[in-house]
This record gives sequence, C-alpha cells and structure tokens, in this order.
Amino acid sequence: MPNSDNQTIRIQTEDFDPGAEMEALNDEGATGAITSFVGLVRGDDELSAMTLEHYPGFAEREIARHVEEAKTRWPLQGIRIVHRVGKLIPGERIVFVGVASAHRQASFEAAMFLMDYLKTRAPFWKIEDRASGSAWVESKTDDDKLAERWRQ
Repeated sequence: MPNSDNQTIRIQTEDFDPGAEMEALNDEGATGAITSFVGLVRGDDELSAMTLEHYPGFAEREIARHVEEAKTRWPLQGIRIVHRVGKLIPGERIVFVGVASAHRQASFEAAMFLMDYLKTRAPFWKIEDRASGSAWVESKTDDDKLAERWRQ
C-alpha cells in the first residue's frame, strides 16, 4: 500500500531488508532522523515456530488509520511498516517500523506509538508451536500498559 507521501504498509510472507526499508525513508537534505524497529521471532520457552494470520485488506486499512493518526500527532516525512504473516521460525524477522522526520523526538515517539499499536491492537492472530503443543497468543498486560500512554 505505497502512496505519494512516502508512506508504505505491506503485509507479506516474504522476508524484508531493513536497510533498504530505511533507505527508502531518506529524503536527503530534509530528513534529520530515521527511527526504525525490527521485531524478531524469539526462540524462548522451546518455541519452534509462530504462525501469524490476518484478514487481507482489512488489516492494511486498520494499520493505515493508525499511520494517519501518527501523522496528525507528529511532523513526519515518511512511514514504512512491513509485517510478515505465515509460519516463521525463531530468528526470523516479523515486523519493520520505520519513521522519518526532520527531528529525532518526533521520529522516536511516532515509531513507539506505531509499534505499541501493532503489538496490542493490530488485527493479527498468532499461534505458537512448542514441544508441548500449539496455542493462540493472548495479549500481555505489560504491552497494554505501555500502549496506554498514547490514549490521551
């Protein structure tokens, strides 16, 4: 879902290149800060795989709504979100969030805002596979508490 104002939202099964995603945010001469976050599948507690599911079209629209909210809160020059779906194993990349701005504070805060949304409210469903069996991932209270800071 790219558009002309340097905003991209992609949900895909393929891996992504964080360096290329960051470079695409750089409007040389105007950009003063690019903040990025890359989330990985952790292999703790004997996790062997994680499968992520979503509703195509709906998930992109919901993420775009929160991107628009970020753009009203901070002076941003570009936003790139890449979220993977399908079966992933420990060590693989799940998500990239990149935000460009003229100044670092806006870039940092917008990236945290978007990542908190993706972690707590984005329409993705996760199943974890372990030696003991498979189970849906429930939301975590700590993540919800972090996301509360943006509800003002």
